[in-house]
Amino acid sequence: MIDKKIIGMTFAPLHVAAEAGQLRFFAKAIGETNPIYFDEAAAHDAGHPALPLPPTFLFSLELMRPPSNWREEAGIELARVLHGEQQFTYHRMAYAGDTLTFESKITDAYEKKGGALSFLVRESRVTNQRGEHIADVRNVLVHRNA
Repeated sequence: MIDKKIIGMTFAPLHVAAEAGQLRFFAKAIGETNPIYFDEAAAHDAGHPALPLPPTFLFSLELMRPPSNWREEAGIELARVLHGEQQFTYHRMAYAGDTLTFESKITDAYEKKGGALSFLVRESRVTNQRGEHIADVRNVLVHRNA
């Protein structure tokens, strides 16, 4: 079971650049066909200053967080972890060349199925290099206890 003392824990801010090549690769991997995600001229013609981030790309950027031992401290075994849920609330567009900052914290931990499953909720506020609020990201990790 996940130690509920982890609720409220904050992570060091993650600063990561959105690189055009990564955006193109991700868009291709998810089957995106809109040229604004591949072709800078198409992006400019559509009114964007650069290639926009594909809708779920923030999840990939957040995976660039350096490893730490917070999971072990919470009683989480990686072999028992499942990705449970991902939610994005967008406030403005982000683009290739932006440096995004993720400020994250654990907001909840709870059990279901008589304690067989534990759930851990992490929420992140994402801003760009100008301090503009880009998105809120909510991630639910599922830990199989039995």
